[in-house]
Parts: sequence; C-alpha cells; structure tokens
Amino acid sequence: MNWGKKLIIGMILFMGFIMSMSVYMFNLPADDYDHQYYEKGLNYNRDYDRERLVIADNAQPLITQNQTAIGVAFKEPAVGVIKFVNPLGKNKDLTFPVNTGASNAINIPADKLSAGRWDVKIEWSSNAKNYLYQKGLFVNGK
Repeated sequence: MNWGKKLIIGMILFMGFIMSMSVYMFNLPADDYDHQYYEKGLNYNRDYDRERLVIADNAQPLITQNQTAIGVAFKEPAVGVIKFVNPLGKNKDLTFPVNTGASNAINIPADKLSAGRWDVKIEWSSNAKNYLYQKGLFVNGK
C-alpha cells in the first residue's frame, strides 16, 4: 500500500469521526441551559437584596442531614419554599413547601433525594421580610 492510499484512508477515518461526533451532538438533550435566563436577569436586583438581607439580619438557616432526614432550622418562624435543584437535569428538581410554625424547623425525608450534589434555594418570609438563601449541598448515599 503506497502513501496515497494511506492518506485517503486517514482522511476517510477522520471524516467518519467528525460525522459521528456531529450526530452525537445533535442527539443530546437541550436541557443544559436555563429557560428563564432573561426573566431571572430582570429580577437580579430583587434577589440580590433578599440575599443581602439574610446576611444583614443574620438569618442564615442551618441545614443538617442524617440517614433519615435533611433538616432546615430557621431563626424565626418561616413560610416559603425550598427548591432542590439537581445539576444533572431539570426533571430531578424537587420543591417542598415551608411552614415551620413555632418549631422554626422543617425536616425533609432523605429518601426523596438521590445521593450527590444538589443546589438548595430557600425562599421564605419571616417578620414581614422576604429572604433568599442559596447553598450547595452534597447528599450522602445510604
């Protein structure tokens, strides 16, 4: 086999590789971007002010976890929502309502969350003030 045939075979293999990568890329799900990107950009100042208020009022909730539950303890009675966002896909995201009453705490069953990394976003109201707290959380497997 001379060098011309080797060159042609190499070009055909390279073109096959590029074509297979193109097909693979177009078959990936399009869940890798935020569909609410522009709306969130418009509300950025409101969210920033609520995050700063958490620091100013020293109202950071305490997040703990054990084998059976993930606990969130607030400084004051709170009403709102907790969102667990999974970076692997929007279909795994979970939302839990928060209404602590006098206990100032809420427990979420650990079996509802799969092991791995989660982004926790807590939005709540206490004493007529609105707060926003975001934190990364690693849920331990069983």
